[in-house]
Amino acid sequence: MGDAPVSVLTFGCRLNAYESEAMRALAEGAGQSGAIIVNTCAVTAEAEAQARQAIRRAARERPEARIIVTGCAAQIAPEAWAALPGVTRVLGNAEKMKPEAWAPAAPSFQVGDIMAAKETAAHLVTEFAGRARAFIQVQQGCDHRCTFCVIPYGRGPSRSVPIGVVVEQVRAAVEAGYREVVLTGVDITSYGPDLPGAPSLGQMVRRLLALVPELPRLRLSSLDPVEIDDDLWRLIAEEPRLMPHLHLSVQHGDDLVLKRMKRRHLRADALAVAHKARALRPGIALGADLIAGFPTETEEQFEAMQDLVREAGLTFLHVFPYSARPGTPAARMPQVPVPLRKERAARLRALGAEQAERFLRTRIGQVEQVLLEAGERGHTEQFAPVRLAPDLAYKPGELRAMRITGIQAGSLLAEAV
Repeated sequence: MGDAPVSVLTFGCRLNAYESEAMRALAEGAGQSGAIIVNTCAVTAEAEAQARQAIRRAARERPEARIIVTGCAAQIAPEAWAALPGVTRVLGNAEKMKPEAWAPAAPSFQVGDIMAAKETAAHLVTEFAGRARAFIQVQQGCDHRCTFCVIPYGRGPSRSVPIGVVVEQVRAAVEAGYREVVLTGVDITSYGPDLPGAPSLGQMVRRLLALVPELPRLRLSSLDPVEIDDDLWRLIAEEPRLMPHLHLSVQHGDDLVLKRMKRRHLRADALAVAHKARALRPGIALGADLIAGFPTETEEQFEAMQDLVREAGLTFLHVFPYSARPGTPAARMPQVPVPLRKERAARLRALGAEQAERFLRTRIGQVEQVLLEAGERGHTEQFAPVRLAPDLAYKPGELRAMRITGIQAGSLLAEAV
């Protein structure tokens, strides 16, 4: 295999994207040339199925390659992943971030008790293959126990990355040429209580922006609606480098379903957050995670979720048909038939497309600062997708002022100013 590069197949969240690049560097530093790393996700059965298919395909197409499996699904059921064809090593979520785990002579099966994890390993990552923005981990794990979610069992308890380490990583990303950084984690609004002084997420972001003034654009990954602290609200209102786009972990729009999910907010809380965000930052775009077909969900409760999308003005929806995760309380509740889950998810996505088009139309004629990406694409400050003219000369990662001229297939059309 010589000096063949390490290949990484990433499934799931933005935190996985950061960890995949960290693992690529660790594996290359340990001499794992030609290896295939599969970073799995356990959020849905479909995500696990996609990872298994990718492993079988890699074993067929590259039978000589070492396949190393890690991530949340591997942490939760390591023996099942170790038994797949071609898999030579399985690493748990804590072990995968340790340099010694990647040594050629290291044990092939390293999966410890993630629930006993006390700290989060953060690695300096300055290259995100094929991406125009950098993902920086600020938090890991989750202390909550939503009834549908298996991720705490794959990620362990909440642990925060010290502010100094976050600043160092962001500064390195900017020095490497990245104009936009996304702060990511499992539950980033729980940032801070385990650190000296117990800084909140907003306090950390304020200090980060002050200490890295050369960073043009900062984004946040998914936020719990009821855990946005006062410092973060002030930044949303006053800080232009914090992008006018929030993605909220809403999950549903009916109070009884939210209680059965064991969420920490009710419908009124989600609406209040949406209205406050718009009052503080006119023109802000709001996205949301939503689950269709949660156990016991009636048609009326599903319609309540659709009404919430309209009333809150949610624009960019991330819709999941409910997926029963073994061992979770929701998996023992009366289930909505799978075809109905999929049908409701399709209806919710269609509503999301309508909401997105309504928002995109408000941008026509505006001059937007667009982060240019590969494939003649880009995103505005509100994270609205942009399709670029094919004859536009540019370098991915640039920030450029673009005039919005229209809409096509769910994206804004833009021309250079």
